[in-house]
Amino acid sequence: MAKFIGTVVVDKDRCKGCNLCVVACPLKVLELSVGVNVKGYHYAEMKSPDSCIGCGSCGVVCPDAVLSVYRVKAE
Repeated sequence: MAKFIGTVVVDKDRCKGCNLCVVACPLKVLELSVGVNVKGYHYAEMKSPDSCIGCGSCGVVCPDAVLSVYRVKAE
């Protein structure tokens, strides 16, 4: 089976910190930040980017579509 490396890009200014993506991540890659965005919300961010496989679970559950998930095949 091929191994994939993923990354999640969060539109920090649009994220409302609902925490759905954090709960949906099977590898616990995401967390809510300590800092806040321009609206005063704690936005999602990657806490362990090396663990991300780019499964896309976080992007599927995001109600505001602020997550972009990228996935490349590891060599």
